[in-house]
Amino acid sequence: MTTAYIGMGANLGDREAALRKAVAMLDACDDIRVAAVSDLVESAPLGPSGQPAYLNIAVCIETRLDAEALLQEMQAVESSMGRVRSEHWGPRTIDLDLLLFGDEIIDCDELTVPHAQMHLRSFVLRPMCQIAGDAMHPVLKRSMNELAARLNGGDFYLSNERPQLISVAGVIGVGKTTLARGLAEAFDCEMVAEAYDTNPYMAEVYAGRKDLALDSQLYFLHSRVRQLQQGALEAGRPVVTDYVFDKEMIYATRTLDAAQLSAYEQEHAAVADLVVRPVVVVYMKDSAASCLKRIGLRNRPYEKQIDLATLEGFAADYEQLFTGWRESPVIQVDVSGFNCMDWREVISLAEEVRQYIWTSPHV
Repeated sequence: MTTAYIGMGANLGDREAALRKAVAMLDACDDIRVAAVSDLVESAPLGPSGQPAYLNIAVCIETRLDAEALLQEMQAVESSMGRVRSEHWGPRTIDLDLLLFGDEIIDCDELTVPHAQMHLRSFVLRPMCQIAGDAMHPVLKRSMNELAARLNGGDFYLSNERPQLISVAGVIGVGKTTLARGLAEAFDCEMVAEAYDTNPYMAEVYAGRKDLALDSQLYFLHSRVRQLQQGALEAGRPVVTDYVFDKEMIYATRTLDAAQLSAYEQEHAAVADLVVRPVVVVYMKDSAASCLKRIGLRNRPYEKQIDLATLEGFAADYEQLFTGWRESPVIQVDVSGFNCMDWREVISLAEEVRQYIWTSPHV
């Protein structure tokens, strides 16, 4: 017997009744036994607008069938319940997807297991976490619970119609630029770095010139807008940055006085919608003390004024930012257990990141 997991969804007619019927039909098959069924989860459709909302469940089964034969049984259930395959991501009476089949990895014309985009969809992972939170994704080598946490309740899909922006985020000294360079090399793509070296105000601001803080912050704002604005990045192509644009408000709030912040917020609001949003964020985390040590080792004169309390404040702000983040999946990297100077570890992370960007047609 093989343990497998099936995702089911419906957004036409009596949705709950359709899901219950599909479960019963599978359970009636001689070589299939339904072992567990999740609660109902409602979600907005990913496809064309104007559709009704979906109800979704995850089902754990035990089966003597191989994956291809199980797929045929699932398709027979869909057909008997009036499933019509006329529109990609269109409305449907019932939809059955094979999510996991034991620990097998299958990639053929008829079937892809694990399901190619299950790790991007909270409406799949939330019910999976109810019945199998510790089950491992055979490709990503991560549990359903960890994969779900990366989405923070959001639902995403891969598309070649937008730039594949990979943003590396974290406090000063955590190793963002080093990792961004490594990921760019792994993906053979451009790396876009923060304009620290060209900012004419920053050294004086760190030295105590608070009157120049707004000029410095606006310099960063406009340089990042130029780097990330629509049209500057090519659709379908990966690009790595060593920052996430949303850090702007973290540093502005921490470094500007009330009058400066008000002026900055107006300028930020005028340009924020011009930038490309990331398809995935790599959020690097480490203790403020370790980051301060790295800052000391690289010995940049303008960073000598940074102290532990400052870094702890920035770290708290980053935690708050990503606690409510719904723009893209977030892959958290604990730097205490990851060496961004080790090419093997960078490659391993890059292969994980690859699952969150468009690189070829996906189901």
